[in-house]
Amino acid sequence: MPQASTALSRFTVLDLTRVRSGPTCVRQLADWGAKVIKIEMPEGLDQGDPMGGPRMGSDFQNLHRNKRGMTLNLKDKDGVALLKKLVEKADVVVENFRPDVKTRLGIDYEALSAVNPKLVYASISGFGQDGPYAGRPGFDQIAQGMGGLMSITGLPGQGPVRVGIPIADLTAGLFAAQGIMIALLEREVSGKGQWVQTSLLQAQIFMLDFQASRWLMQGEVPKQAGNNHPTSIPTGVFKTSDGYINIAATGQRIWERCCQAFGKPEWVKDARFATGDARSKNRDVLNEGIEAVTLTNTSAHWVEALNDQGVPCGPIYKVDEVFADPQVQHLGIAKTLNGGNRGEVAYVGQPIDMSRTPSNIVTHPPAIGEHTDAVLAELGLDAATIADLRARHVV
Repeated sequence: MPQASTALSRFTVLDLTRVRSGPTCVRQLADWGAKVIKIEMPEGLDQGDPMGGPRMGSDFQNLHRNKRGMTLNLKDKDGVALLKKLVEKADVVVENFRPDVKTRLGIDYEALSAVNPKLVYASISGFGQDGPYAGRPGFDQIAQGMGGLMSITGLPGQGPVRVGIPIADLTAGLFAAQGIMIALLEREVSGKGQWVQTSLLQAQIFMLDFQASRWLMQGEVPKQAGNNHPTSIPTGVFKTSDGYINIAATGQRIWERCCQAFGKPEWVKDARFATGDARSKNRDVLNEGIEAVTLTNTSAHWVEALNDQGVPCGPIYKVDEVFADPQVQHLGIAKTLNGGNRGEVAYVGQPIDMSRTPSNIVTHPPAIGEHTDAVLAELGLDAATIADLRARHVV
């Protein structure tokens, strides 16, 4: 199998994950070259659609590239035995079952670390591995609500609004990947593995960032601010003659340059707008004044005019416009892979550039069980043994 990168190529990862948060974590490892074996239940034994959308759909494909795949029935004692043989030589196991499931199957951290004490075992859950909510099923929007995000998203008085991406799922996966790499670095010193844990709820609360600290340090409960920044003013969405733009005139010097770009130098000395505190108190009047100006010309005009003055400003794109933007095309984040079992497909590539060990998309997601025989052969099983395992639905 071709390498996505050489950066993590010395590590083997067993992927037991489902849906989104877990696959997001493992994608980070696979895209940087880890040897990932994606383990699924044999066809006909799994119920429902645990992987998050149709297998050939864009969502599944984008989550599971750069992996090999095998089937293994972890409800069968022989399937668990095979997993433990894989664990003997693995570096990482990633799972996002409900906390009690892995213990019931006999594949929890205690059981697998007994096989390989150097194993880094990562668990992602909805609410944590223990505590009063540990047994609850986790879902991104539930975490967005419980983590406070929906209370500060949307227009003032609108009521709770979810963010348009599964941000709790995605960030939990990213934090789990970071935790795995921290554990692997620490293992180089101690020689020991450890259990890495995160949850959708923890990830969502961490992502509140300055909004959380406003409460923890100042006792201030943040509210919905719509498109206005809660503390840096004027920052928000403004209508132009042909669309909308974002302007972020944060800080006094940028505000003064913004006034010059608008042809409104008198605003700098206007008592209503002269200081940050004054602009905060009079934000509605100020926003109305700015929009009266931006309506006089196009989005392209104001993006150029404001950036020329050093004022952060940008268009507000639909997704198709994002990928048509010349800077986005220059960055090359859309990666096209030719050949294999899908032909030509465009994927969202990694947002990190490395000078010596870049990441690439080198294989489409595996068909279910595509590499089962090869992986088992690497364990030393012969063809007759593999055929017997198949006949008994162990693989």
